[in-house]
Parts: sequence; C-alpha cells; structure tokens
Amino acid sequence: MLAKSRGYISCAFCFLLFTGAAWAQISAIEGEVKNTDGSPAAGAKILIEREDMKGTYKGAKTDKKGHYIYNGLPLGTYTVSVFIGEEKRDFVQHLRTQLGDPTPCNFDLKKTMEANTATQKAVETGSLSKEQERGLSKEQKEALEKKAKENSAAMAKNKALNDVFNAGKEALTAKNYPVAVESFEKGTALDPNQHVIWANLADAYASLAATQTGDEQTATLGKAVEAFGKAIALKPDDPAYHNNYALALAKAKKFDEAQAELTKAAQLDPPNAGKYFYNLGAVLVNTGQSAAAEAAFKKAIEANPDYADAQFQYATALSAKLTTDKDGKVIAPDGMQAALEKYLQLQPEGQFAEAAKGMLQMIGATIQTNYSNPNAKKPPVKKKPVPTNQ
Repeated sequence: MLAKSRGYISCAFCFLLFTGAAWAQISAIEGEVKNTDGSPAAGAKILIEREDMKGTYKGAKTDKKGHYIYNGLPLGTYTVSVFIGEEKRDFVQHLRTQLGDPTPCNFDLKKTMEANTATQKAVETGSLSKEQERGLSKEQKEALEKKAKENSAAMAKNKALNDVFNAGKEALTAKNYPVAVESFEKGTALDPNQHVIWANLADAYASLAATQTGDEQTATLGKAVEAFGKAIALKPDDPAYHNNYALALAKAKKFDEAQAELTKAAQLDPPNAGKYFYNLGAVLVNTGQSAAAEAAFKKAIEANPDYADAQFQYATALSAKLTTDKDGKVIAPDGMQAALEKYLQLQPEGQFAEAAKGMLQMIGATIQTNYSNPNAKKPPVKKKPVPTNQ
C-alpha cells in the first residue's frame, strides 16, 4: 500500500510541475497609441493575431491616455493591429512576446502616415526599397503587384499611342491623308479620351475630303465633322477646335452651325477674335450672304484694326453698296475708302494691293455710259477670302 501511495504522490508532483510550467508560458503585450496630431488616441481598438499557430485576441482598447495592455497571451509570435473606429490604421508583424514584463508595442500614427506617403511615392516612381517592401502587409503587396502591372500596361499603351500619333502627324505633314487617317483612328481606339488625337483625325479627314468629289467627299466630311465634335466634347474651351470645326461644317454646307462655332471661338479667345470673325466673313461670302459677311468683317477689324486682309475684305463687301450720282460719278459707302487705304498702309505690296488701288481709282471716277473706251481701266477682279485653320 505504501509503495502504491508513493506512486500517486509522484504523479501528483509531476502534474504540479507541468502546471507550473504552463503558467510560466503566459505573456502580455502593452503599448501606447498616438494620433496623427500627436495626441493620445483614446478608444482605439487593438487586434492581436498569433502567427505561429491559430489564435485571435480581441477586446483590448486604449484608455484616455492612449494606453492599452493585453494579459494572458501564450508565449509566441504575433501581429498587432490598431483600429480607429472601423479603419485599420497601423500594424506590427512578427512581434515575439517575452516572459516577465509585457512586450512593448507602440503606435505613432503621424510617423505611420508619413512613412505610408513616402512608400506610396516610391511605389508610383518605382523606387521602392527592400526595407519598404519588407514592411508591407500581404494586402499591400498584392496592391503593389496590381499597381505594377497597371503601370506596365499603361507604359506599353502610352508607347503604342505615341507611336501611332507620331506616324499620323508625319503622314499629315507629307499629305498622305489616308495613312494619317488610319494612324489617328488607331490612336482613338487605344485611348478615346485624347482630344488632340480626335482633332488631328478630324484635320486628316477634312484634308482627305479636299482631294475627293461627290458622295465620297460628303461622307469623308461627315467623318471630319464627327471627329471635331468628339474633340470639342473632351475640350470645349479650345478656340482653335471651334474654328476648325466651323470650317469643316461650312464645307459640309452646315452654315448656321459653322457661324455659331466661329462666334464661340471669338468668345473664347478675344485677343484673336479678328481671325475668327474674318473666317466667319469668308464662310458667309462663299455662301452668298454678303450683308452678314460685311458685318463679320467689320467685327474683325474692330477686334484688330491692323488685320490687313480683313480691311480689304470689308471694303470688298461694302462695294456691293456702291452707287452713282446723276452725273455717273461713283459714290462709295461710308468706310470703304478708309478700309482700302488702311490695307495699303499695312500691306503696300500685299496680295490685294493692286485690287485695292484699282478700287480707290474707281471711287469718284466718271463712268462712261455712251461709249466703250478700250483704254479704260478694267474693274478689279474681286477675290474671295479663304478662311484659315488655327
């Protein structure tokens, strides 16, 4: 009996030893949490997750001084995360607890924010250091890999976009309009949000239409108008787009719309309003609207009195109002003579100089009505104005 009792005593002693050893493996984690402004983060939630085996420990919160402590943790390796509200703001990985005093784990959210900003910039520039990469969570690494793939795809897309755009510009300069159209069409397919590609595609179509006739020309002009519309939808404040769009509309015989676009261009770009009103006058002249053309050319010289061609075209438009008195003397309407003289002052050797001189000589001369003088000066040939792209 005695021997048997000793066996029980021995087993009991061993149980006590194991129990004492188990209690000796208990540890704790303790720390402080500071807000981004340096103040104590009261009420922050602490989540502790064991890494070396499954285990999650919740419930710890910081007090009004930003302090927290979690007791009763098995000795092991942990990830400690801090939440402000429901948002995870920081974490520490691979924290090995110790026997005795609590293992410290502090969070300074200001420093974390600054580090995250630096890491984000490094990610964007591709200069992420190994140390920064080691500090990323699994989710952050996955996001980084996704971003890297997106950047690589964007770079490849940008290269392809630049290649087709440059090819289109070269073809447009060389007046190889079909190739220019093909290149810019590829560009719009690669990125339909690039207004400059749509605008160049429209220019290519308009130039191609000038080499065509009939239904083929009409169809190509329709594509030019459509492309300009898309460029303007993406960048409505570009006056050059409105100007060139108007010229395409005029060629497509959509004169009211062309007039509205040129007026819009002048509103967007007052310093160059003279050019846009000149183009408007040219569109109106070429469609037989002389009175409206006169008003447009007048606006052009009011916007820019030194616009020589506008002065001449204004005088030409006014020539429709020439009259004669009872003696057959030619009477010029107000402003015509001044406009012709201003043109010659600005461009004494210009393309319209001889026509301007002839018109001035005609003003005030007596028209012979009873015979034809073979030596009489012939009236100058009126040249229609040509609107210009911007």
